[in-house]
Amino acid sequence: MNHFRPNESAFSLVEVTLALGVAAFCLIAVLGMLPVGLKTQQAGVQQTKANAIISQITDFLRADVRLPPGQASKAQGQWVNLHGHWLAVAIPDTLFFTNDGDQTGSVTQGAAPPAPAGAVFRATITYLFPPTATTSIAKISVSWPAQPNPATTVPAGSAEAFVAVNR
Repeated sequence: MNHFRPNESAFSLVEVTLALGVAAFCLIAVLGMLPVGLKTQQAGVQQTKANAIISQITDFLRADVRLPPGQASKAQGQWVNLHGHWLAVAIPDTLFFTNDGDQTGSVTQGAAPPAPAGAVFRATITYLFPPTATTSIAKISVSWPAQPNPATTVPAGSAEAFVAVNR
């Protein structure tokens, strides 16, 4: 026969049930924040890639300065189509980039051209003022996805920068 011993301590079934309930409630709250954290992390990755694209475009604009007479541009690939155009024309240029930051398609002029297959980012270069003898100013906007939903026409995200190219 078991006799009750006042020296022994233990948890009652009610205490164990309440402890499991509190732990489950906390675990559900933490798991509920997981999708928000993943979405924030993905937005941060896209923002970083967009900033890298802006940097790439800025580097090209700074490299494509007014060259001395007789010197050819060192631009390669799709950037050749952009050479010299930004100095003379105030029409925005649109470029498309893959998820890896590689340019795809060709430089297009005008508003809202369709995105080529595989394009994730759309970059628009708008020249704010005609270039002077010393400075040109451009607004570079990168948005994603490259082809926004026609129903909303609002991109999922975007990044902008103003670039002053000094000569």
